[in-house]
Amino acid sequence: MRVARRNFRGVGVVVAVLVLSLFGCNDDSQSPMAPDDTPELAAATTTGRSWFQLSASPDQNQSCGLTTDQRAYCWGNGYHGDGQSANLSETPVAVSGGLQFRQVSAGLRYACGVTVEFTIYCWGDNSSGQLGDNTRNTRLSPVPVAGGRQYRLVAAGVFHTCGLTRSNRVFCWGENNFGQLGDGTTSERTAPVAVAGGLSFRLVSAGFLHTCGVTTTGGAFCWGDNAQGRLGDGSTAKFRLAPSAVAGSRSWIEITAGWNHSCGVTSTHRAFCWGDGGDGQIGDGKTNQRWTPRLVAGGLSFDRLSAGVFHTCGETSGNRAYCWGSNTYGGLGNGEASDPRLTPQPVAGGHFFSQVSAGAFHSCGVTPENQGFCWGYNAGGALGDGTTENRSEPTPIAGGS
Repeated sequence: MRVARRNFRGVGVVVAVLVLSLFGCNDDSQSPMAPDDTPELAAATTTGRSWFQLSASPDQNQSCGLTTDQRAYCWGNGYHGDGQSANLSETPVAVSGGLQFRQVSAGLRYACGVTVEFTIYCWGDNSSGQLGDNTRNTRLSPVPVAGGRQYRLVAAGVFHTCGLTRSNRVFCWGENNFGQLGDGTTSERTAPVAVAGGLSFRLVSAGFLHTCGVTTTGGAFCWGDNAQGRLGDGSTAKFRLAPSAVAGSRSWIEITAGWNHSCGVTSTHRAFCWGDGGDGQIGDGKTNQRWTPRLVAGGLSFDRLSAGVFHTCGETSGNRAYCWGSNTYGGLGNGEASDPRLTPQPVAGGHFFSQVSAGAFHSCGVTPENQGFCWGYNAGGALGDGTTENRSEPTPIAGGS
């Protein structure tokens, strides 16, 4: 049993059976729709809200989601964007301002969303400029990101954020001590700066100290901190200040940046992961560090993956959810709170999922019928089920305020 592995900025890591403090990483950063589509509205489910997309925060105590009427909600112990200071809510709280969103992404004690007008708004902690409004002031309600650009997608990480514009350019802002903004510097930015290299992207994902993206031609690139091989370029470089190609000649359709690992799906729907595998989050049956992409075991065909802190989840082409890695609090959703699982485990309950998101020690998912479920660690209310009880199987999100 490992008792303590990491401690960044005084942010403790929960390990084994000890809850030391709050910490975080990146969640699923993309909408289940194509980046320029408008969400299809669906009839409300018979119980609770009708959910379109969910985002499990790298903060173990918070999650956010988007309903089919394009309203954003957050819940747990943190900033909910409702004009109130950070607080605990065990059920969803509506983000204030009357904005309609097409995608949301929950970071560490903050969140961002893309409106139907393609503007990014953010709220919550802003100590590193991660809200992108040219200040470092905490915002209790949504504020627009500076620059007036139109964005298709936003990816909230831990202390930095990135956005993909409608012209396929990536801009990032916030903390930059390892080059995670990709602008060729290590200077912190409180407003968006263009990622260097002139590449055209179709997807972007912000992790802890690194960022990854897929280009419009199917290339995968990562930049920022390269500890434990999380950039996947096969090098031992400490960090990259600009995009570096992921090793191999594969064509990629999706990529996701987690805490110390990254994953992606190829055009043949094979899942690969790289970086830290200490909790089995690589999914190749080992607990080794991987400096280049390794095939996830099991032969499953995936459409999308979500790299969390110490675990990974994904949806297969048949809309089944699988997770692997740390399972101390039931974040894999396989009905157990147990030792790490080194290969994909089916999420219990027999549900089909159209989108899943891996957070810290919890995960969330949306069914094709627009029902929202979460599972795993829940002491801070991140599952949104009206309790603070951990759940090892998918539990419906409650109605909320």
